Amino acid sequence: MENVNKILRNGNRQDTIEAMESLEQVLQATEVNETSSMSLNNVVVFLHRPRGSFAGLQISASDSEATSDKTVTNSRVSVHLPSEINVGLNTVVFLMLTLPGTNKTSEVLFENRLVGLSVSGRNISGLQDRVNITMNMNSAAMNETQKPSCVFLDFSTQNYSTDGCDTMWKPGQSHITCSCDHLTYFGVLLVSADLPPEHLEILSYISLIGCSLSLLVLVLTVLLFMSKRKVRADVSMKVHINLTVALILLNVHFLPSQTVAALSSPGLCLYIALAIHYSLLATFSWMALEGFHLYLLLVRVFNIYMRRYMLKLSVVGWGVPAVIVSLVVVIDRDTYGTVPLDSSKPNSTEICYIVDHTVKMVTTVGVFSLVFLYNLIMLGVTIRRVVSLRRRKQSGHIDHETAKRDICTLLGVTALLGVPWGLVFFSFGYLTVPGLYVFCILNSLQGVFIFIWFLMSLRKIGNSAAKTSSIKTQSSNS
Repeated sequence: MENVNKILRNGNRQDTIEAMESLEQVLQATEVNETSSMSLNNVVVFLHRPRGSFAGLQISASDSEATSDKTVTNSRVSVHLPSEINVGLNTVVFLMLTLPGTNKTSEVLFENRLVGLSVSGRNISGLQDRVNITMNMNSAAMNETQKPSCVFLDFSTQNYSTDGCDTMWKPGQSHITCSCDHLTYFGVLLVSADLPPEHLEILSYISLIGCSLSLLVLVLTVLLFMSKRKVRADVSMKVHINLTVALILLNVHFLPSQTVAALSSPGLCLYIALAIHYSLLATFSWMALEGFHLYLLLVRVFNIYMRRYMLKLSVVGWGVPAVIVSLVVVIDRDTYGTVPLDSSKPNSTEICYIVDHTVKMVTTVGVFSLVFLYNLIMLGVTIRRVVSLRRRKQSGHIDHETAKRDICTLLGVTALLGVPWGLVFFSFGYLTVPGLYVFCILNSLQGVFIFIWFLMSLRKIGNSAAKTSSIKTQSSNS
């Protein structure tokens, strides 16, 4: 037991499983008169050998004690073994282990606890009268985005499986019961709560329609930009059009991703996954550069000249994402592949994207978190500057037309900076469903908002040009 405890504290997954198997074999071979209980740090053991016919067994265990003849104080786990097991003169082994907290997946093992049940010399499975393992769970054990799922450790694959186990739990309950038809090592995984299928279908349609509409108007935006010579000379419009191109690339590759994944073409799926990852990072980069350009316009008003400014922005906006994606491919090409659209359901519809959870979190969520924080600050600076300018110009009355223009300007800046993307951080708990709907609608329609902003900018440039022409005409006449 001391050796197992040492491995539990310091060993890896393989060493831990081997130690569990070795300890179980030793305990099964241990001579027991009737019952025996022992514990040491992360291991609690209870052995039972019936004297007569086996009429079932009830075991209660805390972090330091296990017994069958009374309820222990601060009980964590209780087990009911049915008489169907009919152990005869063999020894029943109860083993409760606390594993090291090294889980690197999105699934969390409740309290890192496994409960092992076995009978010496026998393999128990296919029970009609099931084994029930009940674990106490406080309200702080999981958040609203998680739900418990009863699993057992499959020693052959070293993964958790739900085969032969039913989860008996309802929201608000302080305990969960795992009802299983075999004996092995059991635990409770806290997995992401499922979004109802009807919501997933609606969200999919919203994304499809919104992204298709955005793609159409974004292409129209680029065509308008290319057809207007005065617009092409405007630096701010050049920054906007680069963000537009990044979004076009993202939509062009995202829309067919589901179809490509269904084709079972590894090469084509790899390309789509790479393209989505790159264009998503490029979108984030140009959102950040929109914030940087806004900073120059509002804060460094009289000192904004930079030599080869657009070239430098392009190197950052298009080059940094290329470096990140290239590093991922060089390190592990298998990082890209087919992944379930609903991560909580492995058999759900698949798309071509990033397979590795860690890479996805670091290179997408991590990068966006930094961009979102920076652009949120830039939006705050913009609001402060607009309010400050209006206070200076106003003389005791409110110009409603000016206020409307200011609101439209701030909304346009919000879309360019990608601030609505930050709604993904609020898509949890009680806000899960409404938060996802708002996030899905606003972000799939980002291209539409940018197109509207572009039209407003064209009108502004046109009015400015007309005003300048009028002034020149008046000057020549005078």
